[in-house]
This record gives sequence, structure tokens and C-alpha cells, in this order.
Amino acid sequence: MTSFIIQAHEGRPLPESWKQDPNCPFCRIIKGELPAFRVYEDDKVIAVLDILPLRKGHTLVIPKAHYSRVSELPSEYAAATGAAISHVSNALTKALDHTGLNVVCNQEYAQAVPHVHYHIIPSPRFDSNVLDRADHVTIPLSQKEMHKKEFENRNELEEDEAKDLLTRLHARL
Repeated sequence: MTSFIIQAHEGRPLPESWKQDPNCPFCRIIKGELPAFRVYEDDKVIAVLDILPLRKGHTLVIPKAHYSRVSELPSEYAAATGAAISHVSNALTKALDHTGLNVVCNQEYAQAVPHVHYHIIPSPRFDSNVLDRADHVTIPLSQKEMHKKEFENRNELEEDEAKDLLTRLHARL
């Protein structure tokens, strides 16, 4: 029965609201033209690991409809994206055994890809949140020092690490 229903929809044109930009990297990921480590997917949303993560587990949640501004995103996609953010965040905190997260969405300013997307970024976990001075007195890191340390710890996503994290995430979704 299900295969009959699926076959009835094969080749049908996409709804107008699902228009995609052929040059948009997120649209290309959605269509399967570019590789991505897929964390979650449903009919309206996809979540993938960021290829240049700020921290381990940095995930992008992307509506499948191409809109460049969150302020223009139709309510059904906004709702689906919000639900996916919550679902993926829950799995991410369990997979990493760490509940600290930042959820960020940029509109135009600091938006590297002009397609609505949310970043789920685990908060920093350094071996030490203190600085050991030459005189062996420890002091808390300043915000500037913390940001510098975060930037220095940023590396390209490695395939083996991504696959391991995906296994742990999928087990919790």
C-alpha cells in the first residue's frame, strides 16, 4: 500500500513554496548533490553536522524551503524547524553528555549562506577554565581569552569523528 502511494507522487512537481536556489549549498545538500553528515531529516527540515564546527557536535538545522530570511519563513516551516531544533538538541546533549548549548540564527548580518538555518552549538568544555600565570596563580579566563581559546580549538570536521557522533546521535533520535 505504501509503495503505491509513494509511486503516485514520483515525478510530481514540487509545491511553489519549495522552490530551491540551484547555487545554494544548502539546497544542493537537501537534493543530495553535495555530501553532508545527516543528523535528522523529515519532509520539511534537515539537520547536518557543520563542516567547520565551532565545537564538537555543531549542527545546522535547515528548512527544506529556500528562504534567505527567517522573518519570511512560512509558519509551517518555522514550526517544523523549531521542533527539529528541540529534537536534535535533546539528542545532542545526551550524545555528548553535556547540556550547555547555544542556538543561533543569523539574518543577513553574519549569515554566510543566504538560506535560513539555525546553529546548535555545544558550549565550550576546556580542560581548564582558568589561566595558569608564570607565578602559578590561577585566574579565570577573560571573555577575550575564552574566545581566543575557542578559535584556536576550531578544526575541520573529520569523517571518522562525524560518523562516530552520528551513530551516537541517531541512537538518541
